[in-house]
Amino acid sequence: MCKRPWYVYLARCRDGSLYAGITTDLERRIEEHNHSSKGARYTRARRPVTLAYWEICGDRAAASRREHALKQLSRKAKQSLVSRYEGNL
Repeated sequence: MCKRPWYVYLARCRDGSLYAGITTDLERRIEEHNHSSKGARYTRARRPVTLAYWEICGDRAAASRREHALKQLSRKAKQSLVSRYEGNL
């Protein structure tokens, strides 16, 4: 049985802010942020959101730790991370 990977992601909101979260399905989660009551309260008020950055993590615990670390970064550091990621697409 193949376990689904966990992802940590940053979503860019309409107002330019960045939201950090974790999921096993990036496409579904961004769809929820944009069109469902399952989206985070923070993003529901800032729709639409787009996927700005993501990383694969080994398991849920690792994804949660990385999400916490991302949330501790300054806005400038988050923007830098996103810019480097977009440059590698």
